[in-house]
Amino acid sequence: MGVADVVVVASAAVLIAGLGWFFFGPRRARAARLEAGVQRVEVRVRGGYSPDVIRVRQGVPVELVFDRQESGECTSRVVFPDLRVSAGLPAYARTTVRISPDQAGSFGFACGMNMIHGTLMVEPVEGAGAAEVPPSDTRDAAAVATAEGTGAEAEAADAAERRAEIADLTRRVAVGAVLTLPVLFAVMAHELFHADWVPGWLLNNWLQLALITPVMLYTGWPIHYTGWLTLKHRGADMNSLITLGTTAAYGYSLLVTLAPGLLPEDVRKVYFEAVGAILTLILLGRLLEARAKAGTGEAIRALLGLQARTARVVRNGTEAEIPVEEVAVGDEVLVRPGEKVPVDAVVLSGASSVDESMVTGEPMPVTKRAGDTVIGATVNGTGSLRVRANKVGADTMLAQIIRLVREAQASKAPIQRLADAVSAYFVPAVIAIAIVAFALWFTIGPAPALTLALVSAVAVLIIACPCALGLATPLSVMVGTGKGAQAGILIRSAEALETAHKLDTVVLDKTGTVTAGKPRLTDVHCADGFQDDELLALVAAAEADSEHPLAAAVVTGASDRGLTWPAASGFDSVTGRGVRATIDGRTVLVGTARLLGEADVGTGALDPVATRYSAEGKTPVLAAVDGRPAGVLAVADTVKDDSAQAIAALNQLGIETAILTGDNARTAAAIAAQVGVRRVLADVLPEHKADEIRRLQGEGRRVGMVGDGINDAPALAAADVGLAIGTGTDVAIEAADITLISGSLTGVVTEIRLSRSTMRNIRQNLFFALIYNTVGVPIAAGALYPLWGIRLSPIIAAAAMALSSLSVVTNASRLRRWRTSPLPPTAAPATRRAVEPQIETPADHAPRPTTTRETEMSSEHTGDDRQHEPPSTVTDPVCGMRIDPQTAAEHQDLDGERYYFCSAGCAAAFRAEPDRYRAPAARGTPRGDENR
Repeated sequence: MGVADVVVVASAAVLIAGLGWFFFGPRRARAARLEAGVQRVEVRVRGGYSPDVIRVRQGVPVELVFDRQESGECTSRVVFPDLRVSAGLPAYARTTVRISPDQAGSFGFACGMNMIHGTLMVEPVEGAGAAEVPPSDTRDAAAVATAEGTGAEAEAADAAERRAEIADLTRRVAVGAVLTLPVLFAVMAHELFHADWVPGWLLNNWLQLALITPVMLYTGWPIHYTGWLTLKHRGADMNSLITLGTTAAYGYSLLVTLAPGLLPEDVRKVYFEAVGAILTLILLGRLLEARAKAGTGEAIRALLGLQARTARVVRNGTEAEIPVEEVAVGDEVLVRPGEKVPVDAVVLSGASSVDESMVTGEPMPVTKRAGDTVIGATVNGTGSLRVRANKVGADTMLAQIIRLVREAQASKAPIQRLADAVSAYFVPAVIAIAIVAFALWFTIGPAPALTLALVSAVAVLIIACPCALGLATPLSVMVGTGKGAQAGILIRSAEALETAHKLDTVVLDKTGTVTAGKPRLTDVHCADGFQDDELLALVAAAEADSEHPLAAAVVTGASDRGLTWPAASGFDSVTGRGVRATIDGRTVLVGTARLLGEADVGTGALDPVATRYSAEGKTPVLAAVDGRPAGVLAVADTVKDDSAQAIAALNQLGIETAILTGDNARTAAAIAAQVGVRRVLADVLPEHKADEIRRLQGEGRRVGMVGDGINDAPALAAADVGLAIGTGTDVAIEAADITLISGSLTGVVTEIRLSRSTMRNIRQNLFFALIYNTVGVPIAAGALYPLWGIRLSPIIAAAAMALSSLSVVTNASRLRRWRTSPLPPTAAPATRRAVEPQIETPADHAPRPTTTRETEMSSEHTGDDRQHEPPSTVTDPVCGMRIDPQTAAEHQDLDGERYYFCSAGCAAAFRAEPDRYRAPAARGTPRGDENR
């Protein structure tokens, strides 16, 4: 080994050791300064973050002022994945990001392409102060970017910067192609085909220098600028690798051209064509990549474009059209046919069908009448509506959707940890491999050794593509969460999106999830001598003046059938039993068998029908006319139209379904049989629902819980993925990992399918990113040269590197074509009922002490699975109906216990005889329940 060889090997060893310190050595952290109770620190964004390690105190608000002194898409956004914060950073502007660091620890932040990194170190409060700062879930961290908001301005600025970057790249690629092609053509024709017709002046080193220097300085400027600045920040990215490789090749060629005598004759070869081709190909790939990535954020842009720009407001009797930002809560707004509803509101008057598909994902318009709520950005149909605004600005449903989509896109999926772990060491490892390859081929390679060593080192630097690894997961998450929002599915985090594809068990709350959540008239059975419409009209007339929820269901059912009825006279409500009234001279009794028995009306012919309805989970209501039994009406919380289809689709996906309810086993089994659920967890109190979820997880299952997001909050939190189904209220959104706005179980199927498609797309991206690097880097280093004499040209390496990133971006964009699939047809109801559900209760697997009150409540049944769920729903002790304490007509405190009543009549009856209604025998028997 000669002296030169020893020098090269020693230099390589020193360089590699220096690399370790340069990239992984300790870094100085800058502490934020405290001003007026706020910690502030300025961060310069110029090829990296300066400072890139920031130290703050726990519990004190932080303002990070990002001063971005450059353009280009790479640093156009800063993302705090652990805090689920994403903020746009306009070029050459200052942007303030506010964060409340309630939790101590180290929180990384990175640019939008995940290539430039920084660290926010939150130091815990010492001593007594620690108790003053309550711990919090990181997902509840309050954070806002002042320049971000939810308006279209930020997105418009991003789009303008993206267009400017595409235009700039187009110009640079055009210049590079025009100047490089003559040199590349001449060199390739001469060396590969030994063409004698190539003009000698095209091979002149000075001409090639003149043509390629503008390519190096102008076309490659974005790469060199960012690459060297990143190295200055003790970091390295794709640009750093390219600029190191092309600078080495250009510098060597410049030396050969200016001072050829300094080098042996056999190594006086220039690589100007390689420099020009590499830079042009890299920028061409980046141009195509930028165009492809422009579509990955289409979901946010589409959501922003939904909002109405103006609203027609009535103030002081005057109608005026104002910007939607000026609408205030309480304003009366007119919505004409075909217009967008400007804000979330309550309908005051008018009736119209409203297309809510852009928010809920449901294609069928919804009829809205006085008292109904309408969502901002939905489209009014053919009628006119007068509405009162109740949510405006950032409080509207659309604003919440956009906020959640941004948070999800800013979060980090668990699978991304693999890419992050690899990326942290990737660039230093590639530089080290390039140094080793140079030293190895210089010392043991064949002549000309210097040329072989230089080509191998440059090829290694050029072919490595850390960018593809950084983009593999975020792009797919961005597209996936956006597609979910368009389908009415709000995914709170990338982790929830990933976990959903692993679910093998989905547990369903019954009321409001599988069923509609409100009583409805389902059956009318007439005794001899009566017709359906006749009986229903008489019963509706008798019930019209009743405040009872069952009465409302009967009246609504009659109205839906187009029936009309005369006004009742002699109306009398018999507390706990029913009503009696006179309609057109006919005496009508409606209520329990006891009511009819007290009037000497025999119910023997009606009892079997009432018993059958009870077995089906329905509440029977008996009727008598003029002293004769007239028939039985059934009221029930009916199954949603698409519940059976959605459950069948979940079964086809290989997912087991179960119903979790506080209702008794009989009612729960009846509902389960209707929808095809084979497993029922019945008689479960709300506070024990989370225990049931954990028990299923203890069986080795990945469990998704579907509930209303309020009463089921503990179970939603305990599940691997909590899905709140309903109207997308604030509480539902905060309680669950995923919110299904439409209130349909179809959303559960859609979410699982979307999760599986997204994860498949991410794995494909990671494959593309890793396969190029795994195969390309060894070949570029010369691994195949000793066997077959194959060397990888830096030009081919540049093309492969560009193709790597482009493959990842293009594949992620493929996810944009994902569409929801129709649900499969379900079996006939008779077939479904033939399957006997497996019933489980807490006593079957975890016996526990039961209080007297719980025992009494478990014997009550009202057709509602919320019978065991105080305080969200409680039982009226007089009539036995389940009611919401927030909307109860009255309440009474007695002996330390509070009782709620559905009507003033029930409250008066309780006050008159409290001991009667507090006794177990008299408590909670609704109309018709004694027939069960």
